[in-house]
Amino acid sequence: MGIKFCSLSSGSSGNCQYIETDRVRILVDSGFSGKRIESLLSSINVRPDEIDYILVTHEHIDHVKGVGVLSRKYDIPIYANEKTWISMACLIGNIDDKNIRIFKSEKAFELEGLGVYPFKISHDSAEPVGYCFHYGNIKISIMTDTGWVNDNMKEAIKGSSLYLIESNHDVQMLKEGSYPWPLKQRILSTKGHLSNMDAARTLAEVLRGNGEIVLLGHLSKENNVPEVAYDTVREYIEGYGFSVQKNITLDLTYRDKASKVYIL
Repeated sequence: MGIKFCSLSSGSSGNCQYIETDRVRILVDSGFSGKRIESLLSSINVRPDEIDYILVTHEHIDHVKGVGVLSRKYDIPIYANEKTWISMACLIGNIDDKNIRIFKSEKAFELEGLGVYPFKISHDSAEPVGYCFHYGNIKISIMTDTGWVNDNMKEAIKGSSLYLIESNHDVQMLKEGSYPWPLKQRILSTKGHLSNMDAARTLAEVLRGNGEIVLLGHLSKENNVPEVAYDTVREYIEGYGFSVQKNITLDLTYRDKASKVYIL
């Protein structure tokens, strides 16, 4: 078996990603109530007591709301860097000492044969990270909640079999929308969120056209439309010679339900 991946939910209302190998099952973030995450897992026929680890990208509530609840209820270890642990401590409640696991950003580690590489991203939080996962010759990269993508980040995610990349907003929709100007500035800043075009430009630089799966994530409910995100990215990467029909699979994640389950 390779890797099974499903985006259980991606968006400002909550984030939770599921990864499974024949040896381990993990969640990346748990940004809903424990009950909601149990329901999302059930929708793909996974029991919450089967989860071995929870990995955290950063401390914002839409990524950590259910982390403490799940850890306490099912005795699940939580992995995060030290600054994230400090920042989320007041949000997730008491955690058993044996379930507090601290890693260093940009230093690889392993969970039951699954290679994990947490790389630094750019967001208005303590020390946010994206993740690359390696299992055999399969690589999955998760990169959301970042305001820009530098060369180190591109290098980290290059060569992935599956990308979950942020495609948060359409710039014009955001600028003309109802958000107050300070919030618009935050989203558009280098510590905010990637636009559809930002996602497209990044993908054009890292894709190889050898059958990769691309999932667009963290779409804004107010400042984006799924069809706009999809078409913006598709048109841009096809301008670089990639075919969404032939050598790239382009798909969406959802804020209120699980994506398709991908087996790589």
